[in-house]
Amino acid sequence: MKNITKNLFFAIIMVCSTVSFAQSIVTGTTVDPESNMPLPGVNVVEKGTTNGVSSDFDGNFSIKTKATNAVIVVSYIGYLSKEIPVKGNVDLGKIVLESSEFGLDEVQIIASVAVDRKTPVAVSTIRAEEIELKLGTQEFPEILKSTPGVYATKAGGGFGDGKINLRGFEDDNVAVLINGVPVNDMENGNVYWSNWAGLGDVTSSMQVQRGLGASKVAVPSIGGTINIITKTTDVETGGSIGTSIANDGYLKYGASYSTGLMDNGFAATVSAYKIDGDGYVDGTEFSALSYFVNVSKKLGEDHKLSFSAFGATQRHGQRQNSQTIETYRATNEGGKRFNADWGYKNGQITHQEDNFYNKPQISLNWYWNISDQSTLSTAVYASIGSGGGGGYAGVNKFSLGENGISDYRIGAYGPTDFDKIVDENQALGAYGSETVLRASRNDHEWYGVLSTLDHKIGDNLVLTGGLDLRTYKGIHYTELTDLLGGRYFADDSNANDPNATYQVGDTYSYHNEGLVNWVGLFGQLEYSKDDLSAFVAVAGSNTGYKRIDYFNYLDSDPNQSTDWYNFLGYSAKGGANYNLTGNHNVFANIGYFEKAGGFDATFIGFDNENINADAENQKIFSMELGYGFRSQKFSANVNLYRTTWNDRTETYGYQQPDETYATANILGVNAIHQGLEFDFVYRATDKLKLTGMASFGDWKWDNNVEGVEIYDEDQELITTVDLFIEGLHVGGSAQTTMALGLDYEFMAKTRVMIDYNYFDNLYSEYDPSSRGVDGTPEAWEVPAYGLFDVGLVHNLDFGPFDVRLVGRMNNVFNTEYVANAFDGTGSVANTARVFYGFGRTFSVGAQFNF
Repeated sequence: MKNITKNLFFAIIMVCSTVSFAQSIVTGTTVDPESNMPLPGVNVVEKGTTNGVSSDFDGNFSIKTKATNAVIVVSYIGYLSKEIPVKGNVDLGKIVLESSEFGLDEVQIIASVAVDRKTPVAVSTIRAEEIELKLGTQEFPEILKSTPGVYATKAGGGFGDGKINLRGFEDDNVAVLINGVPVNDMENGNVYWSNWAGLGDVTSSMQVQRGLGASKVAVPSIGGTINIITKTTDVETGGSIGTSIANDGYLKYGASYSTGLMDNGFAATVSAYKIDGDGYVDGTEFSALSYFVNVSKKLGEDHKLSFSAFGATQRHGQRQNSQTIETYRATNEGGKRFNADWGYKNGQITHQEDNFYNKPQISLNWYWNISDQSTLSTAVYASIGSGGGGGYAGVNKFSLGENGISDYRIGAYGPTDFDKIVDENQALGAYGSETVLRASRNDHEWYGVLSTLDHKIGDNLVLTGGLDLRTYKGIHYTELTDLLGGRYFADDSNANDPNATYQVGDTYSYHNEGLVNWVGLFGQLEYSKDDLSAFVAVAGSNTGYKRIDYFNYLDSDPNQSTDWYNFLGYSAKGGANYNLTGNHNVFANIGYFEKAGGFDATFIGFDNENINADAENQKIFSMELGYGFRSQKFSANVNLYRTTWNDRTETYGYQQPDETYATANILGVNAIHQGLEFDFVYRATDKLKLTGMASFGDWKWDNNVEGVEIYDEDQELITTVDLFIEGLHVGGSAQTTMALGLDYEFMAKTRVMIDYNYFDNLYSEYDPSSRGVDGTPEAWEVPAYGLFDVGLVHNLDFGPFDVRLVGRMNNVFNTEYVANAFDGTGSVANTARVFYGFGRTFSVGAQFNF
């Protein structure tokens, strides 16, 4: 009996020892291949079990396996999964995850993506997963509203009519790049987000580089760069089907599919989404079809070709005309949804202001690994745009009238009564229509080449050189779209046919073309060793403008086509980042550049005679200091910046002695934009993340401009211009912004996100030339406001599908606020014209991945 007990005792010890020895501790660090930086939140699971953990802020993880011989599966959205066999206790060291998108690394080279703790610029990056959670029914730029220095709104509230300011600069002074290709309009620099209605579905990441930025295109922007990287094509086979619904009739559905990287080196991804809705603002119905295609081919070990095409065909009603606060309040039921720019014709909704456009962007990228030291990345691209914006011509019957009452309105502040206009046009009989609807067409043809050569010099130096070529033709004309019951419309604007009458589809009023050629060269030398990275970069460009006018000049008139007018621009910038320790880094950058004015700074009278052939370049000097801190749970950035903007393009309109109207370019309009930015991320636990930012801007006009003399073509003094703007705040963008965010995984595969954004020191937009009297007060300051948004995501398995459910509510507490304001009479609130922001909105969606 004693021996049996003794043997049993030893057997129990052996079993316990076996169980103990069966468990192993596996550690490692997950790393991004592009930046070599840690990847937090990576899933690490013991294969065949539910035993798993997530990597912490520094990419570190530790998992206790249930078996001595186990397989660890490491997975993260946007990256290829890795299976690693382990035996016993082991430290796997750095685990470099590879992108699941074929050719993404090369696209990021062309796009000049900044690297954390290396590239010396202020930068914020948002990845695809976060974009999906934040977008909902917001305008695409609005997902950046929690980024320091950014002020993004829906503007009038039409689908795709959003606007964004960066460090107080409007979008024409913010470079927007998609896969490294510039998309700002080449005539005026503006960005039309409605052209990219489906961008949220195909964006892999979006990076905001504030200030000088890391972009290598020949002349940088003033406020910063928004770098959008689209998906390329997935290495793995699969697809998804998705749908979502939202307030005010919003419905979206579509699908995507990837072949994966096949044995013959081909890979292809296609997606398409349809979006329809009534719009939150009255009379802003919309419909859009977005599309994306990418086909890639690996040619041997050294070459990759990638073809992509994406865009959206869309049409939406607009709210172009802002109103006073008094008008919005008087509409009672309409309130902040009120829109004066639509009505009914024959029982159907009709827009007097709308927008329609289709602008596919097509590119062929070639990546050549020349040698271990040299690589060449080239993008050849084309953008063919077609469409425009609606409006009226002839007698104005669309004004609101006194107290909103008009003979052409259905009730006080009601929609337009198009039927009455139709009746009046029909009553004119042979005299034709006196009021019609038209579209201002702005078609364009844009072709370009962007090529970058990188060459390693030894172990620490990289020399980069490149070429940026663009040619653009903007085709501008007015198209008659609706006679509103009449027989024709008479217009004498065409010098070649002054007595013409027009039918629907005819071109009338004006027809001209703007031609722009751009040649840019850039070079950069980058040094990187141990904890120090630094660069110097120079660039030069020539911008050529030419104008052709088919209506104001006879076909026989040599003035119908102007000469080319060329303007040189250049830039020089440099910066350095030093990692003081594994936790602390500092950086600084400085730069100066001169930028040619826009097309209208040369052809300031919108004709072929009032030409400013010696238009002065805008001059920009920028410098920045930054500090970063990184630890296992907490990271933060602090930036100080100062940008001086001299000889801002400013035009002044005046009446000549012969009562004709002319414009002149005013020099010496200068501004200073300076400020402090702070942002942080705190990972309290593996399941709870807190984010925040604060941005304090001080953006003011720097000087008065007095005694500017305006002469006519005979050098006779017409008038003297004064601009009293010194010390006035720059309008149009909130100079103080703050944000707090919470991301909490409160149960398995379920997360909630709560965001609060606060905006203050927002002054009405105004033109400096409107401040012609000394002592004119500041523009009206919009009341500060704060908004709460909440999002919820849940993942589950449903048969063969990995299902992702997403819900979002914006402006949870239905806060009433003014998002954009336009100055009326100085600081008087009741004369300012405004656009209200949206009230509470929601969206829910599901994506089935297979």
